[in-house]
Amino acid sequence: MQTNSLINEKSPYLLQHAHNPVNWFPWGEEAINKSRIEDKPIFLSIGYSTCHWCHVMEKESFEDAETAILLNNSFVCIKVDREERPDIDGIYMSVCQMLTGSGGWPLTIIMTPDRKPFFAGTYFPKNDRFGKSGLLTIIPQIVELWKNKRKEVLASSEEITDAVRLSSKNKSGDKSGEEIFHRAFKDFKKRNDPEYGGFGSAPKFPTPHNLTFLLRYWKRYNDKSALDMVENTLTNMRLGGIYDHIGYGFHRYSTDRQWLVPHFEKMLYDQALLVPVYLETYQATNKKLFLETAEEILSYVMREMTSPDGGFYSAEDADSEGEEGKFYLWTSNEVTNLLHEDSNLALELFNIKKDGNWTDPISPDSNKTNILNMTKTLEEVAGNLKCPPELIKEKLTKIRKLLFEQRGQRIHPFKDDKILTDWNGLMISAFSKAAQITGNEVYISFARSGTDFISEYLTDESGRLLHRYRDGDSSIPSNIDDYAFFIQALLDLYETSFSIDNLDNAKYLLDLAIHDFWDEDAGGFFFSSKENKELIANQKEIYDGAIPSGNSIMILNLLRMSKITANADYEEKAAMINRAFSSIISRSPSAFSQALSGYDFAFGPSFEIVISSTEYDYYANMMVKEIRKSYIPAKIVLLKTASNNLEKIAPYVSGQIPINGRAAVYLCRNFSCSYPVTDYKKIGEELT
Repeated sequence: MQTNSLINEKSPYLLQHAHNPVNWFPWGEEAINKSRIEDKPIFLSIGYSTCHWCHVMEKESFEDAETAILLNNSFVCIKVDREERPDIDGIYMSVCQMLTGSGGWPLTIIMTPDRKPFFAGTYFPKNDRFGKSGLLTIIPQIVELWKNKRKEVLASSEEITDAVRLSSKNKSGDKSGEEIFHRAFKDFKKRNDPEYGGFGSAPKFPTPHNLTFLLRYWKRYNDKSALDMVENTLTNMRLGGIYDHIGYGFHRYSTDRQWLVPHFEKMLYDQALLVPVYLETYQATNKKLFLETAEEILSYVMREMTSPDGGFYSAEDADSEGEEGKFYLWTSNEVTNLLHEDSNLALELFNIKKDGNWTDPISPDSNKTNILNMTKTLEEVAGNLKCPPELIKEKLTKIRKLLFEQRGQRIHPFKDDKILTDWNGLMISAFSKAAQITGNEVYISFARSGTDFISEYLTDESGRLLHRYRDGDSSIPSNIDDYAFFIQALLDLYETSFSIDNLDNAKYLLDLAIHDFWDEDAGGFFFSSKENKELIANQKEIYDGAIPSGNSIMILNLLRMSKITANADYEEKAAMINRAFSSIISRSPSAFSQALSGYDFAFGPSFEIVISSTEYDYYANMMVKEIRKSYIPAKIVLLKTASNNLEKIAPYVSGQIPINGRAAVYLCRNFSCSYPVTDYKKIGEELT
């Protein structure tokens, strides 16, 4: 087979294109120099391995000889995996949104040899189609401009680059006050779908940090409508087709309002972000559906997304055998022939119809398949069938097992097995929080293994983080998300296992991130290290999209570390992030929901809880369990024993000692401390 320069890369996405007739290069000086020497613009294509429309564009154009010849003759062609290089993707996605008003993947950029863009778009067909210009039309036009109107093209690229650089700068303003919570809540309430949950119509994304903010709003103001929005959304998502009812885990988003028809890829970050919000909602409501959903997601991650060395893989594709969703779809005959006497119950439980329960918009006449979903809860089905719920649940377990085994014989979707520091950090946090709430030691072991993996394979000799590991290679510089999410993970794991090493490492990395990424002039963290000079701009992001921004997560990291160490400098930096982005956030507060969760901690009330014991004994453990029963998002929990040297990082705990040889809880709230509690049964009263 023919190969191009991508054949030596580690990224699964780049390797998917290694045999294209397009002469692809990875991002780097070789390609940049080639474009200068040959005086050709750069055709930059950015995507990721599980992206459906990336596959479509590859099939139509990048595997096509006619298109490849035109691309090779006209440009130096560069492929970038957006998950490997979010810094590159972030800059050029900003360009696309600036020029076209929208963005997405595949992302198509044409730029000068100096990496300054002058054309942007997303998916392009090979030929013109339904009013959308194809590559065979666009490329000759751009070549003509490059040859005969070079001065105008270069002037345009300079203007676009200047605009990107300007957008990356922020001016500090007045810090946001508590009114920002009410404005965000009103916006969520206005956009809330009261029937199916979520916000807006379609498509619908899970965006768990929106729900996390609403939980905190409910806790702060006792507004039940905020909790209702969260419960309704999480319940409908769990019952809908966006959830994999057989193998567990959530698909990326729903294409419809009802959460029925998903885009079938599964992303690690969705699983990692959804687990904590399901767990917190369980804490707030004591409803088992939310706990069970979190545990099912984790079972999927443990089974399918964990490497033998303990790291977590990135994603599973939407497509198999060239068709999106084929792995997950069922006909009624398949289910009936497999399940026999239990088939009627399965048809009822999973809303399976003879003629299919959804319509494929691409080929509506050929679709008779079913997306498994549950329009009724188990209790409702039990009532309809006049059966005990326990019996229905027992039968459901059997049905799922048989369907799972049968589905396992199909051709599986492609798995992107690269391991990313930032997404792994999110997953470590999810396992840590699950261990706290369930007491399941297995979750702690997975959190520890993930942490050990990053320490061994994604940390360089200087102690700095790296971004991506695959097939023995860890070579991509880290970004602020890597630091933010992994620091958060270390703090969460500390509050799970109380290993002082996690706390020490979190502080070390936080100080390193401040040194390498902090903007001394305007506040906030740059996305890339200040030493990175290869990009046309160094962005500073606060927007909380599908994944929270590094700056938003850092607000909480700084506040938590400030409370742990009693170092006010950390809290001041959190306040500087608030001031740095206050004008941006004030325009549309609901778009920055993770940042607002950080503000919730900052504005208080927050708890600082120190358990002091000679060792981590029965009484100390019972105190920890009592603290974890309640939904208290704004808190830090420290464990001081005779041997763990907590005073080294938190000197103020030196005077907090056991009482008469028994474990004691020292609880402070709003800069005021209560008398130590030695009876663990009374801790709940103190936390209300």
